[in-house]
Amino acid sequence: MTDTHILIVEDDAEISRSLATFLQAKGYTATTSDSAEAGLLFLKTHAPDLILLDLMLPGESGLDFCRKIRSPDSPPIIMVTALDDPIDNVVGLELGADDYVIKPFDLNVLLARIRAVLRRTSAIETAQKPVGEAVLQFSGFTFYPSRRFLRSPTGIRKPLTGVETDLLLVLCQHVKKVLSREDLIQLTRGSEAPLSMRSIDLLISRLRRKLVTDDTNEEFIRTFRNNGYMFRPDVRRV
Repeated sequence: MTDTHILIVEDDAEISRSLATFLQAKGYTATTSDSAEAGLLFLKTHAPDLILLDLMLPGESGLDFCRKIRSPDSPPIIMVTALDDPIDNVVGLELGADDYVIKPFDLNVLLARIRAVLRRTSAIETAQKPVGEAVLQFSGFTFYPSRRFLRSPTGIRKPLTGVETDLLLVLCQHVKKVLSREDLIQLTRGSEAPLSMRSIDLLISRLRRKLVTDDTNEEFIRTFRNNGYMFRPDVRRV
């Protein structure tokens, strides 16, 4: 048994009940909410370790819920959605969701995703002091992968989502190499990657916006049409 608490925000009673039963059998504490409003009310008095969030909810949508709760201290979110639309899923990722699975899904695949997100979150929480932390610098930016943020040359802190962090770290590890979209999917999440080709393009666009500075027009991530992307600045570990 673990002390890990998972909140399930899902309006389908049968799915919600089966998820809760499965997770409890795996040693987790599971609480269910049948709407975004009920989930928000629960979060006022409880602090779950992870949220399974259905995208299609009555009243406020899962995306609305994500917008309202997202902060550096909010629990990680895995979206559970029936929509196999890369645009909708990337919107969720850009709002701060850490992963997503598409219905219908295998419960053991979902469990693997949950464990992976919890491992990443645990690594972030235990890396609270900079001593020994892997910190990368390039073109005046300082990148803290374990704590998921960038500091700009002018000192502005720019939070990153989990997938943005994974993607930027891969780019920093393969400087001046052209990586295809397939390479980036494999290197960021492996063979069970939920990211699509379109997702990669949108996440690259998101990173580019966060790498903008007032005093330079430097092209950090260069596009090679039909081939992929290259991270151009020199990177050093500090």
